[in-house]
Amino acid sequence: MTQATRKDRDIALLRRAFDIARQSKEAGDHPFGSLLAGPNGEILMEQGNGYTAEGQDMTAHAERLLATRASKRWRPDFLAGCTLYTSAEPCAMCSGAIYWSGIGRVVFGQTEKALKDQTGDHAENPTLDLPCRIVFSAGQRPVDVVGPLLEDEAAALQDGFWSES
Repeated sequence: MTQATRKDRDIALLRRAFDIARQSKEAGDHPFGSLLAGPNGEILMEQGNGYTAEGQDMTAHAERLLATRASKRWRPDFLAGCTLYTSAEPCAMCSGAIYWSGIGRVVFGQTEKALKDQTGDHAENPTLDLPCRIVFSAGQRPVDVVGPLLEDEAAALQDGFWSES
């Protein structure tokens, strides 16, 4: 696959993760979405944020839920060839779950720092400004990270949500 083709696929699948985030918001949950794509780019799983759906579970981030589901279904050797696409950079907790599941690549929209700046000090989103690359670099196996991509589109998913809830 050429680099241009991979970038086109990354953008298309990241926009699908944005659609999942919008659906999560429309369903009354936090506006975050993720998907897992297989080695050939096929969508294997989709996951919106689960804070409300999981009974106000502060750990029910889309990325963590997806990594848990994926690790129950596939072995790390398969997941190493998969990519997790997510609307916002995985937090430290989610990065740990991604690492432990064996997922080998992450593509994200908005950075944790930009999310923290945008959402402020909200009780339901006490954002950690700890880049996922730092979390992954402490591990014993590589996780390829691409992002931020489409930052303005990703940030627009959060517009108005944190001041209303």
